[in-house]
Formats: sequence, structure tokens, C-alpha cells
Amino acid sequence: MITLEDWALIRRLHVSEKLPKAQIARELGISRNTVAKAIASVDPPEYARVPVTTSFEPFEVQVRQLLKATPSMPATVLAERVGWAGSATWFRQNVALIRPDYAPTDPADRIVYHPGDQVQCDLWFPEPRIPVEGNLVMLPVLVMVASFSKFITAMMIPSRTTADLLAGMWVLLSQQLGAVPRRLIWDNETGIGRRNRLAAGVGGFAGALATKIHQLKAYDPESKGGVERMNGYFETSFLPGREFESPGDFNTQMGIWLPKANSRTVRALKARPVDLLGVDKVGMLALPPVAPAHGFAARVRLPRDYYVRVFGNDYSVHPTAIGRMVDVVADLDLVIVRLDGRVIGDHPRSWGTALTITDPDHVSAAARLREAFQTPRGIPTEAAVVLRDLADYDSAFGVDIEVAS
Repeated sequence: MITLEDWALIRRLHVSEKLPKAQIARELGISRNTVAKAIASVDPPEYARVPVTTSFEPFEVQVRQLLKATPSMPATVLAERVGWAGSATWFRQNVALIRPDYAPTDPADRIVYHPGDQVQCDLWFPEPRIPVEGNLVMLPVLVMVASFSKFITAMMIPSRTTADLLAGMWVLLSQQLGAVPRRLIWDNETGIGRRNRLAAGVGGFAGALATKIHQLKAYDPESKGGVERMNGYFETSFLPGREFESPGDFNTQMGIWLPKANSRTVRALKARPVDLLGVDKVGMLALPPVAPAHGFAARVRLPRDYYVRVFGNDYSVHPTAIGRMVDVVADLDLVIVRLDGRVIGDHPRSWGTALTITDPDHVSAAARLREAFQTPRGIPTEAAVVLRDLADYDSAFGVDIEVAS
């Protein structure tokens, strides 16, 4: 069989240059019959591979039957079932070629986003370690992207606990987005909920905002693709060349960069997110007049050492409240302790762990109370005792007792 190049050359020599078939055969060193067939053929020659029987073919029918019944059956189990004794790698490669014929189909629908309908939420863990209380730690960044306008909001938070997630969402909605979408899209993040059951406090938070927390099913990344792509955008456009001295420094740099990111033209939209945000917010809900319950809240009895534990750290409280029930609240920035509505402890929130945060005034007050407790109390002096005549009591109670002579 001649090649495509030889076929083209023969036809050119015969048709264009009018060379006879015998001369073409002599110059190319091929037979006259081959030249004649090439000239007579209108279509170019096609290469047809000769089927080669492989060692896998005798087992293919059995493998297909097993895959038809159980598409996810591992190749090792298939080899055992069909009695394969050859190369395990060769068997796996052949199974991989035919397995897609029996895999279940999982189509992804084209998603259309409507103004104000949803904001996609996710956690991004940037690789650079952030200095926190003398240690380098990896902290999560809460990212929320409006699906219609692609407007980005983001900030670093101390942890992925429910309290910090709710506090972070409220800050982003109230300070960066300025409105509440009708749905907040989350995957199965533990702090939000698992298996269609919201974590404690999440339902109340959503109810106060009049929105809905929508958790995606497993293996459904397309429904949250906007925020997933944004995490990659941070990696390539925000992080390179940056250094961070603290979580606050990270959020400051992020806050400066976000307006630039929201002013870029999104190719899919042919518009800038900042220009579409107004249309998006028209379909959203207004912020509530009162902030929803978020952050950490607990009511505990203050122990003798006058410290309360919040997010793994111990914070001092004024010792006059020892033994009494106190209310502890904490957000991303502050830890506040109250007794009957009066503040008796106020500390900046530490993002470290296993730390003790002490107010020197609390230590001084504890020393004074301890000194007063250990000082012996004076014994009161004995008062003078008035001796009365028993007749006075008889007169007071109207008793008349005659004494026999």
C-alpha cells in the first residue's frame, strides 16, 4: 500500500505533467499496477490497522459482564473473578479503557443566575503561614461571591467553628456587600452543617436575616464553581509577592486589593462586578435593623481562678464575680464578660490557642480580696449584762404567784 504522499505525487506526475505510467513506475521504483491503481483512485489511501489479538481479549467478555452488574468493581477484584494470571498493570490499563462504557452518567445542567438570588460561600486556606502570638499558623479565609454580579467579598477569620463562620458572614454581608441574598450557598462544611442538618445557631442566624442556607449535595462542585474559581484567582493574583505580619495585616491588604479585583472586566459577563452589583442588590433583601445572633455566647459560673475559656484561650474576669453566673460573648475582635448587664471583663480576641490573657487590674483586685479574706476578724467586746428582778417578768406577763409562808 502506498502512502498519501506517493498517491499525490503519482497523480500530479500523470495528470499535470502528462508522464506515462511506465515512466512514473520506473522513477518511483514501484510496480505499474500500483501506479494504475493510484491514478484510478479518486479518494486518497487510508491506513487501516490490522487487528492484533492481545492477551486481554479472551477475558474481555467476562470483564464487561461483571462491570455491567457492578460498574465500580475494582480491577483487582475483576482480575480475581476472571482468573487473570498476567501483568496486573496491563489488566488495569485495559479495564480503564472499557470502564467508562458502564459508568453511570452524571450530567451537569447549565446554571442561570438571577439578580439577588444567591451568594456562594467557601473557605480558602492560603499557603503562607500567618504569625500569631509567636507561631506561624494557617488560617482560613471566608470567601463569598455574588453569583449574578461575581462581586467578591473576603476576609481572614480565626477558625472554621460555627461562631466564627457566622461572625465572618455577618461582617461581609453588612460591611462589604451591604445586602442579604435570598440564598447562601454552602457545601457540607462542618461549622455550617452536615447531611442536611444545620449546626446549632445557623438556623437562627438565617432566620434573622430572612435568608436560606442552602447546602449542596456531595460531588456537586459545579453548583459552587464561582467561588471555587475565585479561590484559584486569589492564588494567582493576590498572593504572589506578598508577606503578612498578622491576620490584621492580611485583611488590610485584602481590603485594599478587593476593589481592584471587583473593577476588572469578567470575560464571561463582559462587564465589571462593581457595575453589576447595583442590579444584584435590587433583588436582595435589606440588612436587618439589629444584627443577628453571631459569634460565641455562653453563660457560666465564674470559678475561683476568675478566668473564662473562649476558643481555647483563658481570659481574666474581675474577681468580685467569683461564684456567680456571668455572660460571655465574643466575636472576631473582642471578648466581653458581663455580670447582670455590667461589663466586668473586656479583652481583645486572641487568634492563638492555649493562651492566658490577663488584665492587671483583675490581678490587683484579686490580691486585695485575698488579703481581706486572710485577715483575722476582731472578736467583739462583751456587752454589759443587765440583771432584772424576776418580779418584773411576773408583772409583764400578768402572773401573780403567792409564796406560802
